[in-house]
Amino acid sequence: MEIVYGFIFGFLSSVGFGIITNNPRRTLVPAGLVGALAWIVYIVITWFTDSLIMPNVLGAIVIGILGNLCAILVRSPVNIIYVPCLVSLVPGAIIYDSMKNFTLGKDMLAASGFIKALTVGMSLAVGFIIAEAISNKIYPSLKRYINKKSDQKQF
Repeated sequence: MEIVYGFIFGFLSSVGFGIITNNPRRTLVPAGLVGALAWIVYIVITWFTDSLIMPNVLGAIVIGILGNLCAILVRSPVNIIYVPCLVSLVPGAIIYDSMKNFTLGKDMLAASGFIKALTVGMSLAVGFIIAEAISNKIYPSLKRYINKKSDQKQF
């Protein structure tokens, strides 16, 4: 049941953030699906590890690979797909708790939280780098195929 709820709320959070950031309507559903799948990967990986790094890296890889594919299919910039999908993986609660602990004078807890947030941010960046490297090898032929099909439809 956790996976079903994860898919629903991952989809809604990605679509909702896409609406807030004024993304084109044609990109909302693909971004929602990619965000939901990334959140499911995050949930499943957290079942097998207590680490913060691996779920975030794999979630970012899913967003990177599927986001590039959706950007090609919907003919939009890849950032339009990336940003709404990423919202569920951003360590907002960790940063909030760190700031709260910092203002309450609990410096050790605050420092620990900031390091966790930095770790999550770095793992998301590494995941996107890995996904871009994979996508740059796979998708050029797909782009040529789609452009060839669209050119044939025009005539």
